[in-house]
Amino acid sequence: MVRQLGNVLIQATARSARALKWGTLRLIAAILFFGCSPERQSTADLRGSRLIEPWPKPAFVLTDTDGRPFDFEAETEAFVTFLFFGYTYCPDICPVHMANLSAVLKRLDPQVSGRVKVVFVSTDPDRDTPDRIRAWLNTFDPSFVGLRGPLDSVNVIQRSIGLPPAVIVDGDDDSYTVGHSAQVLAYTTDNLLHVMYPFGTRQEDWAHDIPRLVNGKW
Repeated sequence: MVRQLGNVLIQATARSARALKWGTLRLIAAILFFGCSPERQSTADLRGSRLIEPWPKPAFVLTDTDGRPFDFEAETEAFVTFLFFGYTYCPDICPVHMANLSAVLKRLDPQVSGRVKVVFVSTDPDRDTPDRIRAWLNTFDPSFVGLRGPLDSVNVIQRSIGLPPAVIVDGDDDSYTVGHSAQVLAYTTDNLLHVMYPFGTRQEDWAHDIPRLVNGKW
């Protein structure tokens, strides 16, 4: 039932994304986040939404923007890893998340930021070519990892970690939108997911939490 609600909200978000104002977009993203997430508890130490029961890091392999296989589990070992599913033509959620993470990581001590990886997985492989993903990510941070694969494979990964699948919404020619989950998943160095960050997370919240995640205070 929860996943059905998530699917409906994703489709509604995608169909109306261009017409909605920022406040409404944040509200829909928040509804989607709480509808699709497992039970959470608030915490004084972290400003993200923390899971009562942590989830294991997924094991999957997709292709990076250099055309090489990227083993997510192995390549992110010993790093705090922020995993996000989105697309480069996204008008709001995706660029905001990437811009906020980039701005905060650049301000942090290199001993902290150097222990963080940001991994972006495309939910629009037909338009998100490797070159386009790389160019788009470079506008935020060249260290950000971009991955792509068949949408069916990407959706299998999303379902395996409790996220609803991405939904392609028909439009004129190549102007379609993609409904996708709005949260960033934070995997810590114990290879578990303890906390998620919804759309609307502020830079000050990222700056507060990232050093704590790196130092094992989850």
